[in-house]
Amino acid sequence: MHRKASFRIFVTRRENLAVGDVPDHTLMLTEMEGKPIEYTPGVAGEFVYRRSVGFHDRVKGDGPMQGYAMTIYQEGVVYSRFHGEKMGPMTKGKWEVTQGIGKLSGLKGAGTFTVKPSAEKPGEFILEMEGDYEL
Repeated sequence: MHRKASFRIFVTRRENLAVGDVPDHTLMLTEMEGKPIEYTPGVAGEFVYRRSVGFHDRVKGDGPMQGYAMTIYQEGVVYSRFHGEKMGPMTKGKWEVTQGIGKLSGLKGAGTFTVKPSAEKPGEFILEMEGDYEL
C-alpha cells in the first residue's frame, strides 16, 4: 500500500560539537517531536505521538544525517531508521521500517522524505514522507 503524510516537527533538544578540522565543521545530535499536518489514519488508528533522534555531520550547515524515529498510534507503534543529506535549506533522504508493534506487528515498509524549514517559527520544520508498506 502506498501512503503519504506530512508532519510539523520541532526541535526539543540539540547538542553541537565543533570538530575543528575545517571551519564550521560540527557534529550535532537532535531530538525532535511532531504532529501530523496531512495524515489518513490506517489500521492502527489515530496518531498519538512522534519522536526522532538524529545525528548530523555538517560543514557550513550541509552534510549527511542519520537517525531513528518512533511513531505511536492508538493501536500500534512503528520504529524506523532514516538517512539523508542536507544541502541548503532542504534535507532529502530515505527511511525504512525496523519494527512494528501491536496492529502494526510484522509491518515492512520503506520510502523517501524531505524536510524543509517552516515559515512559521525557528526550530520548526515540515517533514513530508511517502512510501510503500506491507502488513
